[in-house]
Amino acid sequence: MARSTSEYSRKRNFAITAEPRDDGSPARRKAKGGASFVIQKHDARRLHYDFRLELDGTLKSWAVPKGPSLDPGEKRLAVQVEDHPLAYGSFEGSIPEGQYGAGDVIVWDRGEWQAEGDATAAYAAGKLKFELRGEKLHGHWTLVRTRLKGNGDKTQWLLIKERDDEARDSADYEVTVAEPDSVLSDKTLPRLDTGRRTQTVAKPETTQVPARKRTAKARKAKPPDSLDAQLATLVDSPPAGNWLYEVKYDGYRLLARIVDGEVHLFTRSGNDWTTRLPEQGQALAALGLENAWLDGEIVVTDERGVSRFQALQNAFETGKASRIHYYLFDVPYLNGADLRELPLEQRRELLGTLLEERNDSDLLRFSEAFEVPADRILASACELGLEGVIGKRLGSPYRSRRNKDWIKLKCAHRQEFVIIGYTPPKGGRQHLGALLVALHDDQGRLRYAGKVGTGFTAATLAELHARFQPLIVAKPPVANPPRGAAYRQVTWLKPEQLCEIAYAELTEDLIVRQGVFHGLRDDKPAREIGLERAQPAQAAERPTASARRKSAGRQQDAEVAGVRISHPQRVIDEASGASKLDVARYYAAVADWLLPHLANRPVALVRTPDGIAGEQIFQKHKQTLAIPHIRELDPALDPGHAPLMAIDSRDALVGAAQMGTVELHTWNATADRIERPDRFILDLDPDPKLPWARLLEATHLVLTLLDELDLQAFVKTSGGRGLHLVVPLERRHDWDTVKAFAQAAAQHLANTLPKVFVAKMGEQNRQGRIFVDYLRNRHGATTVSAFSLRARPHLGVSVPIARAELERLERSDQWHFDTLLARIEGLKDDPWAGYAGVRQSLTATRRKRLGVG
Repeated sequence: MARSTSEYSRKRNFAITAEPRDDGSPARRKAKGGASFVIQKHDARRLHYDFRLELDGTLKSWAVPKGPSLDPGEKRLAVQVEDHPLAYGSFEGSIPEGQYGAGDVIVWDRGEWQAEGDATAAYAAGKLKFELRGEKLHGHWTLVRTRLKGNGDKTQWLLIKERDDEARDSADYEVTVAEPDSVLSDKTLPRLDTGRRTQTVAKPETTQVPARKRTAKARKAKPPDSLDAQLATLVDSPPAGNWLYEVKYDGYRLLARIVDGEVHLFTRSGNDWTTRLPEQGQALAALGLENAWLDGEIVVTDERGVSRFQALQNAFETGKASRIHYYLFDVPYLNGADLRELPLEQRRELLGTLLEERNDSDLLRFSEAFEVPADRILASACELGLEGVIGKRLGSPYRSRRNKDWIKLKCAHRQEFVIIGYTPPKGGRQHLGALLVALHDDQGRLRYAGKVGTGFTAATLAELHARFQPLIVAKPPVANPPRGAAYRQVTWLKPEQLCEIAYAELTEDLIVRQGVFHGLRDDKPAREIGLERAQPAQAAERPTASARRKSAGRQQDAEVAGVRISHPQRVIDEASGASKLDVARYYAAVADWLLPHLANRPVALVRTPDGIAGEQIFQKHKQTLAIPHIRELDPALDPGHAPLMAIDSRDALVGAAQMGTVELHTWNATADRIERPDRFILDLDPDPKLPWARLLEATHLVLTLLDELDLQAFVKTSGGRGLHLVVPLERRHDWDTVKAFAQAAAQHLANTLPKVFVAKMGEQNRQGRIFVDYLRNRHGATTVSAFSLRARPHLGVSVPIARAELERLERSDQWHFDTLLARIEGLKDDPWAGYAGVRQSLTATRRKRLGVG
């Protein structure tokens, strides 16, 4: 049983620690909703999460080493500790060294919880079922006491996520990794002491994946054949938050792939430079790694240790690659483990240890990082003549794209340009005069951006002239070629060669002023080169909520039903090739059929910004995302959360698609009477190994039961594997009554035909049978809407069908985004004709027949 808060006081010296005192007079909350809960992220001797539930005037408390998981298959150990006073629920700060629990504490999540039944009795019995309504965690959970004892005879429990709409597979999503920060402040954990270099902290005996302070999993995985680098976003000033800063090297980005000891070196654009850097490859091979991907930058430094891009180019041209150093700063894969989900500081610690233990070559170096105020390190970098600094967010994973977890701050204007021509030499200069350069605009058009005539050596001019001869063309390759006599003798070039230019400013017409040539670049594709605009620092002050997959080339926006669709060609489903534009057009086309099923119902969205193979975001509330034309519902409908949403127009449907929505899920009630459901749904979810004919037979059996109860039901495909039976109701009953009836129907089927049906969730229970899912009938639960796409390969659709069509139905995903319109156009009658006119309720007689009181 729990220890009292007097034990809490005995363990603490309140003259030293800032933790709240236990005043000895606990009081129950007066709130109308459930009691409070809080989860505090605690970076003590080991990083863990403290899970606390308000019960009987105190906070019952458990230490959860790995933190909560949204995966019902992940049973997380929860070690019971002493009760804490209610005031502890808002504590954030540092517990001093020498005190109990010394380390940093943030409020990772908070909200209300509601027990199923008598909370005190369930807690005493050792099995507490409850619902969380937090800022990060929602849905139904269970705490189960075990008979095991931990250190000091502490009682061990298991924290388990129940299967509901909030559940997520841990292979796809780890909430502690995706949302590491405090809900009260901009703090995150773990953090490093200010000013400390992030070199290795503890030296393990062998270079393995570190177990210390693990907040994410390293997964077993073979290194892929190719890997895109994580890229930094240019910002105009240092953002708030917890960051590490590294020197911004003036060199070439290089990724090293090691498989069975064989090394290959790749540029950002995928060019294999292994033969150009033989000594660096040998040094990497000497590390003795079985397999790995390493990320870094190759540079040549001057006598002050400052990297110089032109010196790097000279080293290549003169065959002096032995002067080139490879600064390593990340390790996405290592010895059979995918480390990309590990926090940045863990990956760096592992890399630093690896190089310290195994590297004997001066050609390989660890890129040092500092956790100091960014303005100080940037000022120092600029004084030394460096290009700038790179900031990396503490706790962030490795992502193969440009995002705001990595940022760059520059000392001066400098970037790549596309070379489109050159002028003839004048005076004593030979070979060429000035370079004409260009940039791609937001529509992907190449536009003239000015001339650059300084920064060249005689040798550079000769080399450039020789390189340019095969690229000569008759006409300028830009949409806005310069006019006038000065340009009549320009030699125009295919836009394939890049150069790096520092400049004083750009005019309003985006023309370079006082440009200085710093060298050629052949590590990036020309089509990617556009003006690099610094984003406001505030844009990087929160971790990126979701990845935006980098589309190939630049895309022109499209318009559907008057709504702008950005990145229209972004592929949403690789299997069918369906694009974001296809999804928007689908929803515009089926709006007349779909909108009646959404009318005035709270709607939840499944958004897939990176396509269905990437992260799938289940969003029930409006939050801060600006979704075009979506209507906010009254916040009182779901207290303690951002407003629920409703979609009631074609514009809103397309607006949802513009924000990456693929699936639409709805409540079983409308907003005007949200406490009175107007339907219940039985979701028939088969074992994937069952033949389709078995599901059809089972569906007829369930329909027979509903017929015997004199309840009219309507059928729709789920668009995935199963079928949904929808039973319309008059709005007389509350949620508990409706859920109890649906559960009783499911249990009756399972009891009567146990070889066919099961009413208990879990794949182990469903083997060879069909799970009758009644859980979609709880308050706040949702089901995929009729005519919604499904975020599965080929984008199936949840389609209403007539009962007479069941025999001809071949599978649940029979119709897809590109075939459903043909079905609709061929229909003579609405398959659900008469639905709106059904008048039926869960009468006492019907409830009695199923044994519901």
